[in-house]
Amino acid sequence: MSPRLPTQPTDRPARTLDLDWDALEIAVERNATDTESFLDLTTGKVVTITAGEVEAAVRRQEVADNPRGYLRIEPASSREQYRWMEKFVGSVADLGLRDRLIMSIDGKGAFRRFKDVLLAFPAERERWFSYRAELLHWHIHNWLEGHHISGANPPPWGEVRPPPELPVVEGKPVTHGAEAPGEALRRRARELIEGIPAIDLPSAIAFLEFLRARATDAAARDRDDDDVSDASGDPQRAA
Repeated sequence: MSPRLPTQPTDRPARTLDLDWDALEIAVERNATDTESFLDLTTGKVVTITAGEVEAAVRRQEVADNPRGYLRIEPASSREQYRWMEKFVGSVADLGLRDRLIMSIDGKGAFRRFKDVLLAFPAERERWFSYRAELLHWHIHNWLEGHHISGANPPPWGEVRPPPELPVVEGKPVTHGAEAPGEALRRRARELIEGIPAIDLPSAIAFLEFLRARATDAAARDRDDDDVSDASGDPQRAA
């Protein structure tokens, strides 16, 4: 990836822009190391620079040549978005689904697994999308306000208010301690492996390698799906 652009000026005047709200929403939710987005402070459009794209060098130079004319868009961090998932899981009343979601957000690939689990639960899936949209819109609101920017045109999602706190349903807690949600299962798997006779270990290993290969293939398909989702401009269903 190309080095990030220099630090931009902070002493900017208040301004009102005709904002491209949809593109701004996509930029705020996208948290990729190879992508940066900037708000054009003259037009209100969003300029996105992705390493490797044909126009990346040209766009990067345009921003570098006019640092006061562009503002880097700060996306919601992965850590922040992970906390959103944790809070949502804590509000799920179906204990079976809640257990599955707790396990899904353990380790690398948590965002994709979380979405995949919700596919079989359309009502909870829609509740998640609504909750996440409120949080994204509040993030956008605060970011604009912090930079003294207002929209000449209203956002398509209407007036933004602080998202309400989700109710915490009693049941298995979303663990924040030393042992992550899936560690108990991994520990149990290791105990079972240790109790298997040596003659049966090749079969057990073959099955585990099959599961690992299946997970790798699924991750590759997920990346392809993400590319299609980004191209279609449907940010809410992309994660």
